[in-house]
Amino acid sequence: MKISFNINGASQSVDVDKNTPLLWVVRDVLNLKGTKFGCGKAACGACTLHIDGEAIRSCSYPIQLAEGKEITTIEGLSEGDDLHPVQQAWIEEVVPQCGYCQPGFMMATAAMLERIPNPTDQDIDDNIVNVCRCATYYRMRKAIHRAAELKSTHS
Repeated sequence: MKISFNINGASQSVDVDKNTPLLWVVRDVLNLKGTKFGCGKAACGACTLHIDGEAIRSCSYPIQLAEGKEITTIEGLSEGDDLHPVQQAWIEEVVPQCGYCQPGFMMATAAMLERIPNPTDQDIDDNIVNVCRCATYYRMRKAIHRAAELKSTHS
C-alpha cells in the first residue's frame, strides 16, 4: 500500500504493508536509525517520535495511520546546526550513559515542553514514562528543567 506523509520537513511516500509498524519504515525503509527498537509493545518508549507534534510509540503505530501526517524523528528535532533546547540540555547535563534510549526520552520531553513549558518534578514523573536501563533519571530530570529554561529564552 502506498502511504504518503512528511518526515522531518520533507515529503515522503513508501509502498509497504499497511500494518507495518512506523518504526520499521523509519529505520529500515527510510534509513533513519536514531529511533530505536526497545520492547515492541509500546511500553519502554525507545521508539518515541512525533506525529503532528504528539509523542507516540512508533513500534506499535501502523504505517497506514501516518497517511498525510507530519512526522518528526530525533534527526529532525534540531534546525540545521541549531540544536533543539532538549538536545542542548542533554549535552550540558551529560545525560546519556549507554545512550540507547535517549532519543526516545528527548522526543517525549520535546513534546511535553510544548504542552507544559515549565514542568514541575511531578509533571515530569506524570509525562515522561519511558524506561532507561542505565537509570539516568536524575540527570534527565535536571536536563528537562534546563531544556525548559533554554526553550523559554529561545521563544
